[in-house]
Amino acid sequence: MSTPLLPVMTMPVRTRKLVAEFLGTFILVVGAVGTAVVGINSEGKLAVASAFGLVLAFSVYAFGPVSGCNLNPAVTLGLWLRGILTREEALGYWIAQFLGAFVGAAVLKLMVSAFDVKDETGALGTNNYGVTINLAGALFVEAMLTAIFVLIILLVTDRVANAALAGIAIGGALALVHLVGIPLTGTGVNPARSLGPALWEGGDALKHVWVFIVAPLVGGALAAFIYQFTQGGDVELETTRRETR
Repeated sequence: MSTPLLPVMTMPVRTRKLVAEFLGTFILVVGAVGTAVVGINSEGKLAVASAFGLVLAFSVYAFGPVSGCNLNPAVTLGLWLRGILTREEALGYWIAQFLGAFVGAAVLKLMVSAFDVKDETGALGTNNYGVTINLAGALFVEAMLTAIFVLIILLVTDRVANAALAGIAIGGALALVHLVGIPLTGTGVNPARSLGPALWEGGDALKHVWVFIVAPLVGGALAAFIYQFTQGGDVELETTRRETR
C-alpha cells in the first residue's frame, strides 16, 4: 500500500460527525437548491425534485456511516425525541447544519451576483407563500410533508429495516415531497435549507422564513410521535421471546 500524500488527520468522533453534517448540508444546498436556482424553469420541477432526492441518497451512503446523515434540523429533532441522539448531539448537529446551509447559500449568491448566473427562481431558491397558497396552507403543507419525510426516515432506519436500501428510500421520499411542495411553497421541509438562502436573499423571503422553520420542526416532532404507533408489534415480539427462553 502506498503512503498517502496528505497526512491522516486524527480528530474526535464527535468532531467528525459535525464536519459530516456541515459538509452534507452544504452539498445539499449547493447541489439541490442550486439546481432550482439555475434550472427551475429550463429543466423543470421534476429535475429539481430529482436533484434533492439524488443528493440526499448519495449523502446517506457517503455521510451516513459517520453522522447518520441528518442534514436537516427537523430530522435531528425527530431522532432526538426518539432517543437516538442526545441533547448535546442534537444541538451540535443543528449548529453544523445551519452553518453548512449558510455557506452553501453564500456560494449560490456568489454565482448569481458575480458570475452572471441567471437565478431562475428570482429569489435564490428561497421558500415563500402567498401566490399559490396562503399562510395557513403553507404551515399545514410544510408540517405535513416534513412529518411524512421524517417518519419514513425513522421507519427505514429502524432496526428491522434494510440498511442497504435506506439511501434509496430516503432520497425517494425527499423527491416525492418536493414534487408536491414545489408548486406551493418551493418545498422547505428543512429549516436549515430554508434559512440559509433567506439570509442572503433578504426581503419577504427572510420575513416569512419563520414559517419554514417552525412548521418543519412541528412536522419532525409529529413524526416522532406517530412512529411509536408503527411499533405495536414490539410487545407481542418481546412476549414471544420471553416465553421461548
